[in-house]
Amino acid sequence: IQSPHMDSASILRLVVLAAIWGGSFLFLRIGAPVFGPGILVELRVGLAALFLWLVSRWLGRQPHLLAHWRHFLTIGLLNSALPFLFFAYAAQTLSASLLSILNSSAPIFGALLGALWLRQPVSRSAALGLACGVAGVVTLVGSGAAVRGEAWWSAVVAALAAPLCYGIVSAYAKKSSSAVAPLANAHGSMWAAALLVLPFALFIPMQGTPAALDWAALAALAVICTGAAYLLYFRLIADVGPMRALSVTFLIPVFGVLWGTLLLDEKVGWNTLAGGALVLCGTALANGVVILGRVRPAGS
Repeated sequence: IQSPHMDSASILRLVVLAAIWGGSFLFLRIGAPVFGPGILVELRVGLAALFLWLVSRWLGRQPHLLAHWRHFLTIGLLNSALPFLFFAYAAQTLSASLLSILNSSAPIFGALLGALWLRQPVSRSAALGLACGVAGVVTLVGSGAAVRGEAWWSAVVAALAAPLCYGIVSAYAKKSSSAVAPLANAHGSMWAAALLVLPFALFIPMQGTPAALDWAALAALAVICTGAAYLLYFRLIADVGPMRALSVTFLIPVFGVLWGTLLLDEKVGWNTLAGGALVLCGTALANGVVILGRVRPAGS
């Protein structure tokens, strides 16, 4: 992670962000079976939007919601509403460890969509990365050790649809000419996501009666893993650039597996380790971090 252009404060922010986002899958595993996907995600994005509104007021920033409403709706749909719903649905069946590893496939989808949508050439490294990513997913779910429930296959599809959304929004961001400040992007997209998720919250009933632990998990998911994490991520982008900030992708599964093992007593078998390694290698190759024969310098 460390480079001549990345100071110790940025490295610390990167590790803290990975720990926070790795923890989001832990909180999803706790909250999703009780609140249900619709209510959980609506409360998650709604509380995050309120948190970011308070931060904006404190900093004296205006998001100009009406001026960029189409942009905020697009980002809110693809970067929050849909992937959060997909992950919340999958979290009723899949382990936090598996969810965090599948999430790391987002750059693989980004590379694939870049080739199809932006007509970016696919190098040998990127092609090998896509193949490794597919092999990793097959390895992860092949033995069924990290899944439970009869509808595990639909949960896996949903857990892969979420990083696909991240890949789409990444390609959209590269094509979009909208010059919106990072805090405004986070703030406006959260309000848009809250609006888009509302129908799901109204029509998907709560699955159980939340206990104090469930409410605590929801609060942590909304304020820490969504609102505060966005602020930390955008600070990293401003300080070290998007390529170095993306290295958080490689650390999230480490913390996702760690929190799941320590706090939820999840079992990590050979398929989790081998499949996770294949997905991470595929991500590094597809995203250009590692190129056949050499490692690309960070930020190049």
